[in-house]
Amino acid sequence: MHLEERNQKIIDAVIKKANAMCPGTLALIGIYGSFMTGDFYEKSDLDLLIVINDDRGWQLGCAFIQDDLQVGHDIYCTTWEQLQNDAGYEHPNISKLMDAKIVYCADEKYRERLDTLRQKAGDIMSAPFSEEDYAKAEKLLKEAEHGYTMAMVSERKPEVRDGAGNVIYYVENAVAMLNKQYFHYGVKHARKELNAMQNRPEKLCDMIDDVISASSAEEIKERLTMLMKETTAVFRQVKATVGGQKKTVTSDALIGTYEEMYSNWRNKVYEAAETGNRHLAFMSLISARAMFFEMSSEADLGRYDVLNGYDPQDLHKTAKAYDDILREYLKEYEKAGIQVKRYSDIDAFVQAYEMN
Repeated sequence: MHLEERNQKIIDAVIKKANAMCPGTLALIGIYGSFMTGDFYEKSDLDLLIVINDDRGWQLGCAFIQDDLQVGHDIYCTTWEQLQNDAGYEHPNISKLMDAKIVYCADEKYRERLDTLRQKAGDIMSAPFSEEDYAKAEKLLKEAEHGYTMAMVSERKPEVRDGAGNVIYYVENAVAMLNKQYFHYGVKHARKELNAMQNRPEKLCDMIDDVISASSAEEIKERLTMLMKETTAVFRQVKATVGGQKKTVTSDALIGTYEEMYSNWRNKVYEAAETGNRHLAFMSLISARAMFFEMSSEADLGRYDVLNGYDPQDLHKTAKAYDDILREYLKEYEKAGIQVKRYSDIDAFVQAYEMN
């Protein structure tokens, strides 16, 4: 039996069962994967897009093994909601939506609905790269970072390899998103598609192969580190090109921020210096840095490298460095025409507070 004949028998069986068991639920059937691209061989299974209108359609799904060809098949159903999510282009594995060749359509309104979703995804991918697009790609990069952490803290080689597999999966997806592309041809041709993308580490696929080829846990970790380092560097380069115009700092946005930085962390770093508490000093600076970072991401502020002054061997020097940061930050107040709220004692504060 020819493969095309086998495929048609499967498609006909799905349509027949739908008409008998759940009439009205089957909207579309499409072919994607190797039989759509022409990259099939004698062991290829049939990838079907089976779109259902309601939950009755789930019974059309089935996984089975065809013994005569020793081929496994998995017939999955897809809802319109799932296709709607794919059309939002949150990940690059949307070839089922974009490329499926429709071979059955219960009503032309369903084809029009599918075309609308394809158009939505196409419009997103064809639009200029934006901060929102970067955020989508970065979300996947963070998943890769999580896999990297799991690999690095593991000792057993199988666990290290498991973490490495997550890194590779999410790095490949993150890079595709960084280029606003999706994978057309699946895993077999991922290397070719990745190499054609502009925003990627120069030797991305070679580094992935190095990780996969590593023999020991330590070797995997070493090569994984290089992969993450190079990928992160590319992300930084792209981020520098898409930074939107930051808002001009207004007095309303700044009022109280200096006092908050003074209140929350200044005395803590000085206390840490007196008591030799490195943890208190370091975590106070981390919290201060988070506030500076949040503010600078929204408004056009200067650069305040809070951690640059941290010296674990000299916490008094660390405290002085934080004071230097605060003095530098006061220039933002001066530019905005803001006066620091200072009172000689608590009675002076109460008097002023009650009058305003």
